[in-house]
Amino acid sequence: MSNLTDLPPPARAPMRARNRRSPFAVGGALPRAALLTLAALGFVLPCAAWIAISLNGWVDSVFLPTLPQVLASARGWALDGGLAGDVGISIARVYGGFALSALFALPLGILLGAFPPARALLEPVIDFSRYLPAVAFIPLIMLWIGIDESAKIAVIVIGTFCQMILLIAADIMRVPAAPIEAARTMGATNEEVIQHVLIPAAWPAMFDTLRAMMGLSWTYLVVAELVAANSGLGFAILKAQRFLQTDKIFAGILLIGLAGLLTDQAFRWLHRRAFAWHHLRT
Repeated sequence: MSNLTDLPPPARAPMRARNRRSPFAVGGALPRAALLTLAALGFVLPCAAWIAISLNGWVDSVFLPTLPQVLASARGWALDGGLAGDVGISIARVYGGFALSALFALPLGILLGAFPPARALLEPVIDFSRYLPAVAFIPLIMLWIGIDESAKIAVIVIGTFCQMILLIAADIMRVPAAPIEAARTMGATNEEVIQHVLIPAAWPAMFDTLRAMMGLSWTYLVVAELVAANSGLGFAILKAQRFLQTDKIFAGILLIGLAGLLTDQAFRWLHRRAFAWHHLRT
């Protein structure tokens, strides 16, 4: 096998040029230090704007509290002993709803992506169902399930289930036809094609889909905690709204965002560990 030094000069030049591509060019790469600096600026600049607006009194603190007020509210919330419990119960609800949704959406999505008859039968009704707002189902959930923890998890499942099925099906359908035909030529059955070709080829994309659906699960947390909740970050936000405790509302929103960001980064780390070959640059 030839290496880079074996290539003639005209062939080596484009590869060198590609390696020196500017970060501002399409497909360019940033050094790690620049990447971290820009990522930090993405957080610092909005916070600086918030501090400048709130501290200068351009907006009443009832509507936009200062950052120290929000931090003091979060500190008081933690010292009262309620913050840890609220965070824990909210994480359990989000993860429980996401896991239950994925448990059924993954096989259904693979089924729809692999078999055109199943897709023709189920895709229209699933496509219709994903536009139904989860909050509209709350009265039915309370009637059918009650008001315990399963009802809150059900809201998250309803909000993510149909979306997850269709995205998983799309990931399966994007697998190239060549390896499928090669497997059939060697006598593979439908089950073997799914197990040894479709799923391994689509796993990186499906994992990214699960990551996106986890993010969507966090956005349904406040909706889920509308169902007769007496704990959780969403419940705390709704309770603070009744008393115009804007600083606590901001604290709750930021905590949800932080929990979601940490979850997302965990998914990214797992993706790089599980599919290291997928992240190799050519």
